[in-house]
Amino acid sequence: MARVLIVEARFYEHLNDMLLAGARAAIEAAGHVHETVTVPGALELPGAISLAVESGRYDAFVAIGVVIRGETYHFEIVSNESARGIMALTMDGIAIGNGILTTEDEAQAIRRADPAQLDKGGGAAEAALAMLALREKFG
Repeated sequence: MARVLIVEARFYEHLNDMLLAGARAAIEAAGHVHETVTVPGALELPGAISLAVESGRYDAFVAIGVVIRGETYHFEIVSNESARGIMALTMDGIAIGNGILTTEDEAQAIRRADPAQLDKGGGAAEAALAMLALREKFG
């Protein structure tokens, strides 16, 4: 049984609730256990995962958050840098599922977050578990 940490950037609560529901359902359906911690925003997700890795208490991680395009360049910075940080961690062999939605508007985010629609939270959890299985296979 794997121990999975869901790290959420809880900026859009109603969207995160859907992402979390999908992630938790996927982890539980696979027979694993999970905990959830919250960080201020998507830029803090990689740092929080890095700190949790140091604890040695978790086998896999799911990054959850929503970034919706606004009027400034901030969208690109947050989207790109949070993804880059997570990718850097995965290149170090950490099993992470990236469930950070980067959308043009709230309607796109709802469609992707909703477990009854695209279920990107569930997909991120499944990706984390798939990477954990690969790490165990090759480790």
